[in-house]
Amino acid sequence: MISTLYIARLKAWGAHGFTATGVVTAFLATLSLLENQPTHCLLWLGVALIVDGLDGALARKVNVQSVLPSFDGSILDLVIDYLTYVFIPALFIYRYIPLPDYTLLLSVSLILVSSLFCFCNVNMKSKDNYFQGFPAAWNVVALCLYIIAPSPWITFLTVIGLALLTVTRMKFLHPFRVRRFMPINIAVTAIWLLCSLSLVLNHPVINPMVMGLWLLMSAYFLGICFWRTALEWFDESRLK
Repeated sequence: MISTLYIARLKAWGAHGFTATGVVTAFLATLSLLENQPTHCLLWLGVALIVDGLDGALARKVNVQSVLPSFDGSILDLVIDYLTYVFIPALFIYRYIPLPDYTLLLSVSLILVSSLFCFCNVNMKSKDNYFQGFPAAWNVVALCLYIIAPSPWITFLTVIGLALLTVTRMKFLHPFRVRRFMPINIAVTAIWLLCSLSLVLNHPVINPMVMGLWLLMSAYFLGICFWRTALEWFDESRLK
């Protein structure tokens, strides 16, 4: 009996330890920024993204909430997520993404402040595990801006638009939690990550085939967001 409990606690602490590695990747990403290594920064943020995608399933598998009730893994996760999804990507955008004159501080402030609402929103997820409102995924935004390199004004308008979407009910896909189309969602996510890795490692040289596949996978995510949002809108319209 004691042995079983000990093993269960060891597994639970292991799950928390896996989550905690995200703070190390956050530190390494920050060091990369200080050393003017944007590629390395994005790679470490990518590692943090993968850890964040896997740690929830691991924590649920070993039942951390009941085994270690005095340690809140969700708070641990949020602390690390704010660093790797928001704060470090904001620094990345501040340093490497061109923005119009006199808008740099405003843009970064919008990223940092709007994300606070996302992290404090008790209704962050719908019943079917979609994010409600833009989920402060500024790490993904920083990556996309780095790869696509739009004009400064388009970047500025993108930041404003996404910050505003944070307070809406628009649905955004969580590929590892949404059960509908989950095998497809995970496959698309894996392909998108591999294409992102290739584009970052070879930046600024772009392979047209990789870029086309990356854009196609990105379009799938956007399509799912619009489809799920429209579905809810139509359902609510029928009830009125």
